[in-house]
Amino acid sequence: MSICRETLRQYSQVVDCILQNRKGEWKLTENTCYTYFRITGDFNPDIVTKRLGLTPNRTWKIGDKRSNGTLFDFASWEFGRCDNYDVIVENQMHMTIAPLLDKIDILNEIKNEFDVTYTLEVVPTVYADNTSPCLAPSLTVIDFCHATRTEIDIDLYVTEQE
Repeated sequence: MSICRETLRQYSQVVDCILQNRKGEWKLTENTCYTYFRITGDFNPDIVTKRLGLTPNRTWKIGDKRSNGTLFDFASWEFGRCDNYDVIVENQMHMTIAPLLDKIDILNEIKNEFDVTYTLEVVPTVYADNTSPCLAPSLTVIDFCHATRTEIDIDLYVTEQE
């Protein structure tokens, strides 16, 4: 019951901030978060795309040129970027992994065949005076990560109000 009360208190604070902002008293900078699934290592991203039957958000191969002119020394395949911020970040994690849940066997085949690492990236930006997001993954997310040996990487950025 205390979790529900705490959540209601946090939502109440957000509503109060929005109302105050409408009155022009002060502006609350919104928290943001994005999530995505990433494969890195020594592999051909085109093969992964074909095997999974999914269109990645971004890929590169070993030897591709970075924006600074240096060359990538690893390949990357990024999928399922979710920018729809939810104070319960597990909802974003679910949106990212949902299309992958029925592809666990294929992901494991790829992992066994190539030298790859799987990562579920969670990148929240939190403003100090704002409500903090809940970053705890659900059992579904944990089960997926366990079944595919996927690491969860949380890159948390905390900043002052603008």
